[in-house]
Amino acid sequence: MAGLETWIGLRYLRAKKRSGFMSFISMISIVGIALGVIALILVLSVVNGFQRDIRGQLLNIAPHAEMGYVAATNDNQNWQHLQQLIADKPQILASAPYIAGQGLLSNAGEVRGVQIRGILPDQEAKVITYADKMVSGSLNDLKPDSFDIVLGKGLADTLGAEMGGKVTVISPEGNVTPAGVVPRLKQFNVVGIMETGVDEADQTMALIHLQDAQTLYRVDDGSVGLRLKLANPQNAPAEMAKVMPNPREQGLWVNNWTDNNRTYFNAVEMEKRMLTILLACIIMVAAFNLVSSLVMAVTDKQSDIAILRTLGMTPKGVMKIFIVQGMVSGIMGTFFGVVLGLLLSWKIGAIVAWIESISGQKLISAKVYFIDHLPSDIQAGDVLSVAIISLILSFLATIYPSLSAAKTQPAEALRYE
Repeated sequence: MAGLETWIGLRYLRAKKRSGFMSFISMISIVGIALGVIALILVLSVVNGFQRDIRGQLLNIAPHAEMGYVAATNDNQNWQHLQQLIADKPQILASAPYIAGQGLLSNAGEVRGVQIRGILPDQEAKVITYADKMVSGSLNDLKPDSFDIVLGKGLADTLGAEMGGKVTVISPEGNVTPAGVVPRLKQFNVVGIMETGVDEADQTMALIHLQDAQTLYRVDDGSVGLRLKLANPQNAPAEMAKVMPNPREQGLWVNNWTDNNRTYFNAVEMEKRMLTILLACIIMVAAFNLVSSLVMAVTDKQSDIAILRTLGMTPKGVMKIFIVQGMVSGIMGTFFGVVLGLLLSWKIGAIVAWIESISGQKLISAKVYFIDHLPSDIQAGDVLSVAIISLILSFLATIYPSLSAAKTQPAEALRYE
């Protein structure tokens, strides 16, 4: 009997001359479900792509983790001692000392607020990936006591600074004089221009030698922190917990890249959830179309249902006929939606690049999104979730029409035949 019910349900999907309009409605339902699935897979893949690429960009310019002494109380509490503490930790691939401070750079009448970082060039190159992507010069050109500086390309362009020129660094810590507090000014020689690929960093970052930074900010080795390169940066909190289980007890502060960017990634994750809910409404609308097509089919097949009932088919069997009819529509819509959604997600970057080349306008700006292309990251879990949501909604859409069909009374249905 189950095979008969399935066969009848599939038979009802075929169009006849007098039921062509209902078949058209069924096709609209299938197309609607497919479009909803395509939109959901495409948007989730693009959001995942943004998360992946932006995370990669951040890990290229930001330290995986940082640590240092809260307040050094003796000569042994310095960055050299910290490096010895973590030297045998398998979670840490490399470390480099640094001092980070705020300041103003001035040149040719332009003044910009920047983040000045003091580094040791030979060690810094071990924890960053853009040391070999310098536009001009090299990190090794930073020499102690020479007051040299490497600028981000965007910052150099804004200030009009050039290789071999000079820029004035204004420290927030002033000198106390009889006339009051006077800002500390120091001229630095531009020995390099770097381009990280992240516009925000290129507009605000300036590197100087660690020894010059200590002179500029008047700090000793106890105030120097360490930048760390982790073997597994994606799991930075857990990795750092293994390296330093109780940092406060040792008078240390520890943070990682997720602490510095937690708000941004939480916002992206919330947007992803909200987009999933909103785009699932497209599938719900298509499911309502499926309800209407099945209700019309039940009305049109009243006499057929009555004959089947008189031949001994149970109400449960009648329900199965229309559940099969609705689920086949749902499965077809979901299948085509998944296939086309995967194809579009795979090629969306090329499609957007083609549109940009035709229109002559840049749709994705690196100044806003950190990246200048539309990325896509297809995740099997998301695709599976979308398919399951679509099939569940399709099944729920069949319940009311199938129940209505099961309640059909043969005598009433055949009275006017």
